[in-house]
Amino acid sequence: MREVLLRRWGRGVDYATTWQAMQAFTQQRSPETQDELWLLEHAPVYTRGLNAKEPAPKASIPTVDTDRGGDLTYHGPGQLIVYMLLDLPRMGLGVRHLVSGMETVVRETLGHFGVVGHARPGAPGVYVGDAKIASLGLRIRKGYSYHGLALNVAMDLGPFSPIAPCGYRGLAMTQLADCGGPKDVDAVALVLIEALVAHFQFTLKEDAYDRP
Repeated sequence: MREVLLRRWGRGVDYATTWQAMQAFTQQRSPETQDELWLLEHAPVYTRGLNAKEPAPKASIPTVDTDRGGDLTYHGPGQLIVYMLLDLPRMGLGVRHLVSGMETVVRETLGHFGVVGHARPGAPGVYVGDAKIASLGLRIRKGYSYHGLALNVAMDLGPFSPIAPCGYRGLAMTQLADCGGPKDVDAVALVLIEALVAHFQFTLKEDAYDRP
């Protein structure tokens, strides 16, 4: 089984700095570079993907135009972020397989806590009822992926209100804590990482580094 390095960056991590670190890692990597997963919670930020049509909201929260797929969304404390810096050909994965696998892993994580999640054709992410609980956004460069998934655990959902999350006006957002799940992001991360390992069939090596 292939070994993947797990890095935990903690809470309140700056988005722009992390994005630049992902770009640099992907630009400099080679076929021998070890794949990595980055776990973190961002400081409050709006991000606009390459498909974004909605302008930046007029708010005190900063907006970053980024190079991932998708539209406009919000990140903040209490939302579990998993960035997946993977060599897709080496893992035998296509982009669709990666996306569907990420959705499956989120649904399995929700199921562990007694919450039923589902995917929607043509609308990547995971939903509970009519509300979205997890968003996906990726960039693939020369077969290497970066960006990843965001799972709402126990956060302030208010900043989603003035925007059309992921390009869908009126889309309701929810979180695990409001669905009867835990508020502890670390507890949820443990379950999600175990599901990732089982689904994509790799082993983990954890290392402690300073934030990007």
